[in-house]
Amino acid sequence: MSRSRHTEAQMITALKQVEAGRAVEDVAREYGVSKHTIYAWKAKYGGMDVSEAEEVKHLRDENSRCLRKKSRKMWVMISYTELDGICGQVSASSISTPADRSWFSRTTADV
Repeated sequence: MSRSRHTEAQMITALKQVEAGRAVEDVAREYGVSKHTIYAWKAKYGGMDVSEAEEVKHLRDENSRCLRKKSRKMWVMISYTELDGICGQVSASSISTPADRSWFSRTTADV
């Protein structure tokens, strides 16, 4: 999704103008967008205040961070499961050099 040229506050202000009775075409022309964009904003931000829109954005960002963190953990767990299936039982004692053992201990403690 492309980054918007308009802030949430600007979008909500435009919607408030439409709700107050201004023509959608006039508001769209003022903000340099199509009338379809105004309707998309209405679907996304209709009935919200600026503070509510900022809170929703904050929650979306936080949710996105949590999902990325969870997917990284899952990737590590799947990688170790596949490694275990390919190489047999992998443990710190089965790794040859002390440097490799310390790396293995640090990475498996995270999982």
